[in-house]
Amino acid sequence: MFSGIVEGTGKARYSAGKLYVELPFEVKPGDSVAVNGACLTVVEFDGKRAVFDVGEETLNRTNLREAKLVNLERALKLGERLDGHIVTGHVDGTIRFITARRSGNTTWMAFEMPREKWGVAEKGSIALNGVSLTVARVEANRFWIQVIPYTLENTNLGHLKPGDKVNYEIDVLARYVKRIMEVRP
Repeated sequence: MFSGIVEGTGKARYSAGKLYVELPFEVKPGDSVAVNGACLTVVEFDGKRAVFDVGEETLNRTNLREAKLVNLERALKLGERLDGHIVTGHVDGTIRFITARRSGNTTWMAFEMPREKWGVAEKGSIALNGVSLTVARVEANRFWIQVIPYTLENTNLGHLKPGDKVNYEIDVLARYVKRIMEVRP
């Protein structure tokens, strides 16, 4: 489990089933790290760079194959504060970044609507490239988030260009509410 509060970014390179990532923190083999929101297991660490095995399902659902700069977060420890929202690290898929515009101290960012439209609600949570965010506005085919300067400077969201693929994870609470409504008599 993760919180969606990114601890840093790192350069990444994918090759032949392995993802190589420069980390800004220490890890050991067996540790879980959210890499652009995808929960991956460290298989090697040399003090600076971690190696992760990446399976087909993960490659098919994420942007990790082409990612050059990734958001990073270590797994939560039981008893620590949860500053963002509950993020499982089970990426649902990718969507495209559409546009950004500044308004005062805020940057509004628009993304295409994922196929799970039911999971995107105004004032609800969504994880984009592993970042815990609040949905500010929902439209028919896109949704908007508001990002403060700190988030733009300390995650890879500030490096997005229109058309870039972004990993998304629908809020786990929304997922369970939907399931309860489906099976309810």
